Amino acid sequence: MDDIADDHPRVMEIIGSARRAHSDSMGAFLCFIAVRLLAMHRILKPTGSLYLHCDPTASHYLKMILDSIFGHRNFKNEIVWCYTGPGNNKRYFPRKHDILFFYSKSDDWVFNLEDIKIPYNKLSTGKTSGIFKQAATLSQDGKVPESWWSDFSPVGRIKSERIGWPTQKPLALYERIIKASSKEGDVVLDPFCGCATTLVAAERLGRQWVGIDIWQQAHQIVLERFKNEGIGNPDEKDGTWNDLHYTKQPLQRTDDGEEAAPFLRVKKRILEPEGRKMSRAEMYDYLIDQQGLRCQGCDRPFDDPRYLELDHNTPRADGGINHIGNRILLCGPCNRLKGHVLTLSGLRRKNRQMGYLYRNR
Repeated sequence: MDDIADDHPRVMEIIGSARRAHSDSMGAFLCFIAVRLLAMHRILKPTGSLYLHCDPTASHYLKMILDSIFGHRNFKNEIVWCYTGPGNNKRYFPRKHDILFFYSKSDDWVFNLEDIKIPYNKLSTGKTSGIFKQAATLSQDGKVPESWWSDFSPVGRIKSERIGWPTQKPLALYERIIKASSKEGDVVLDPFCGCATTLVAAERLGRQWVGIDIWQQAHQIVLERFKNEGIGNPDEKDGTWNDLHYTKQPLQRTDDGEEAAPFLRVKKRILEPEGRKMSRAEMYDYLIDQQGLRCQGCDRPFDDPRYLELDHNTPRADGGINHIGNRILLCGPCNRLKGHVLTLSGLRRKNRQMGYLYRNR
């Protein structure tokens, strides 16, 4: 959480707003997702895309997180996966849809519309219905699906695919996504691959793939699903696949720790000084102990520490580091005025021009 607050303040602002509007648990969930979305954006190819599945509970908060990381101009679709099923709701409409957010990384993304076309619906020609025949100019190959999908049943109704995981999705749903946004030989990543559905779909469609999951049984589920699907190259001795690489060791970054989102990246990377890194809470207490309850931007004293916020002297956008030597305490109005652009000296100049300095030093 400290890393998000230090390096991605816009993301942290969204998390804080969601926490206040919804709950602490929503804030914790968004922190959990945000660090993973930042990592996925970092490793995604310029022609790559991301699909994020969620239900309506958090979709509006996640859309803001995605906009801040991928950029709102790279938003492509909010796909509604709708389905029917039994329900016993008496005070609201049955909740029978999920959300898929589709984002690209750049203006040059892959979208294979010819590979995902579906047949047109057959329309009635009855005079009383007011519905007319389809125009003769419609493509004989079908059409690209709209942004609402109703042709996939939940896994609970697909006995051949069910493995008992409540969040499991139908194989056909993932196959449409992979067909649309990748080419044969491309790499597909699923960082929550416990059900192995993405990996099976990618393998069947001739894509390379990487699956990550914290669940200890995920590896075995992958092997079992590959066996049931009759794909891969099984080794009769130990039941594994000869061309499948499995490791429990975390992968090491090879990009020198660059930030995930280019527009959030510092202009020049500066190594942090050696020694134990202080947490934000420790920095906050240290600065209060050294300088008292006073805003360093306008010199105004406060009786309550809640009025002071931790910020950077030199902004991260200009290469400022997270070390205590580059930290300051500001009141809320000064923090908003400073933004992510001004240094402390620039902030004080503005305050002096506008007559906001409480006293002269």
